[in-house]
Amino acid sequence: MAEKWKDEEWAKDFWYSGKVTRRRLVGWGAGAIGAAMLVPAPWRAAFGAAKAFKIGSEQPLSGAAALGGKTAIVGLQMAVDRINKNGGINGRPVELVISDDESKPDVARRKTLKMVEEDQIDVHVGGFLSNICLACMPVWEEAKIVNMISVCLDTTLTTTKCNRYSFRVHDYAPAQAVAFGPVLNKMGKKWHIAFADYSWGQSTRDAYADEIRKGGGEVVGTTGIPLGTADMTPFLSKIQGDFDGLFGIFFGKDGITIGNQAFDLGLTKKYKWAGDGAIAEPINLPALGNKIEGFVGINRYIPVFEGPFDTTHHRKFFDDAKARLAKIDPTGPLPDRYVQSNFEAMNALKVGMEKSKFEGRKDTMKLIESLEGLEMKLSDDFFTGDKVLRKEDHQAFPLEVIFEIKGGKHRITETIPGAKTIFPPACKFSAA
Repeated sequence: MAEKWKDEEWAKDFWYSGKVTRRRLVGWGAGAIGAAMLVPAPWRAAFGAAKAFKIGSEQPLSGAAALGGKTAIVGLQMAVDRINKNGGINGRPVELVISDDESKPDVARRKTLKMVEEDQIDVHVGGFLSNICLACMPVWEEAKIVNMISVCLDTTLTTTKCNRYSFRVHDYAPAQAVAFGPVLNKMGKKWHIAFADYSWGQSTRDAYADEIRKGGGEVVGTTGIPLGTADMTPFLSKIQGDFDGLFGIFFGKDGITIGNQAFDLGLTKKYKWAGDGAIAEPINLPALGNKIEGFVGINRYIPVFEGPFDTTHHRKFFDDAKARLAKIDPTGPLPDRYVQSNFEAMNALKVGMEKSKFEGRKDTMKLIESLEGLEMKLSDDFFTGDKVLRKEDHQAFPLEVIFEIKGGKHRITETIPGAKTIFPPACKFSAA
């Protein structure tokens, strides 16, 4: 069954395996009208007969998380284009096999199996919703395929549910909480946490609650709201009492919803308003308007040229990403952490494949060994700065920035180096 997203206007500039286009009438016989043909990627001729590496990517291109999924593949495509322009990996081109998981775990698992069995992908880079990452982790392990997680933040992915085949080069909730906890405890001692009620929101709630308590603070209550809830007022109207701050854990459309409705109910005027930076991603800001003013958040990346992001490496990434995003969204959003993490995840995989002289699935263990302990240095590949992919649990610790929304823009108020966010490993790999 064809994936509907491939026919949408925003997808026309993406180069994925099996892309088709309508043949032009000029130069073709009448019998060819209406037929379809495979489009050779613009870089393909440079590699001659070299067999392409197939990089699978499961992303939410429809459903509740589609807003972020579409920007995620911008980052992935940026990295792949750079790789192919610079000679590919080990002399071979890279080709994407993109699957829309429709923001549903059962669909994701089925399409993951298809990528493994029918598309014969070599490795996987992707995963957005944490419940979907968790559902698909066993597939990668059983197939013995490296899975480079590019967005999912659920704590258990690199702790109690870890496996030897999955890696995460971006942050996770315990490290974020270590970085943000001291700031929250300065803002107020009593907090209420509102969260997206699924695996990521739940594990992130727990991490922040623990860190707030360690700092001498108190979590007076929590409110879970199901994904995709258009009217959150029945949940938010019950949040009341004597406490200092409201902490939100939401993303995408849900981030817009809570930002607007919490403001309309007076919650963000009565209480300090803070939370995960996904609430205030650039693509959300126009819909939030002045209702997000004063929000304090944490993120691994925001599109500003301040502090650690004031580098030529970031400017190269930013300019390319902004031009590409304008093609899929006429409002011209700035790049977000989903573009960033997919870009850097693909680049980390590239470095590992080159180090291990990877040729295909038969070299999976060599690739795993090359990725364990991988040092990523500030460069065009890793523009957010140095980090290490920890061998014990395949978790990285990038820098974190605390920001405030002022005048509708992100302003960095504090930078926390990744080395100061390290959380002890809690993973025990089964025998590979």
